[in-house]
Amino acid sequence: MARGVNKVILIGNLGKDPEVQNFETGKKAAFSLATTEIQRDREGNEVQHTEWHNIVMWRGLADIAETYLKKGSQVYVEGRLRSRSFDGKDGVKRFVTEIQVDNLILLGGRRESGDGSHSAGNYQQNNQPSVSPVTTPTTEAPADNGAAKEDVPF
Repeated sequence: MARGVNKVILIGNLGKDPEVQNFETGKKAAFSLATTEIQRDREGNEVQHTEWHNIVMWRGLADIAETYLKKGSQVYVEGRLRSRSFDGKDGVKRFVTEIQVDNLILLGGRRESGDGSHSAGNYQQNNQPSVSPVTTPTTEAPADNGAAKEDVPF
């Protein structure tokens, strides 16, 4: 049986400080994230369109959000869409779509708080920093394996 894919990747700026709640099952952090696209209209003028997303993080990611994220912070988030409904205070049923985050990368360098405690990082739901391998180009010539440089497809 085929399975579907539910994956969201966003880079944007926080619209407000994370709202943090503590539950028996762990901590939850929620905030709005703005993503802005810039396009040109028929006359060549730049037109901005901002989309707002509801972001939710749990447990270890919620701790990181509470500690490091503030209104205006730029972040990369990966997660999945979740829709839910609830009864509002007025008794009307409401629907909301959220992005439940599994992976968070803090962008934009150091915060201007002066405490020097924040640097960009990559965090996953399992609370372990994720380290991506970084490759650096080498200046050494590759070993001659008998193939001419023109035979190499890249």
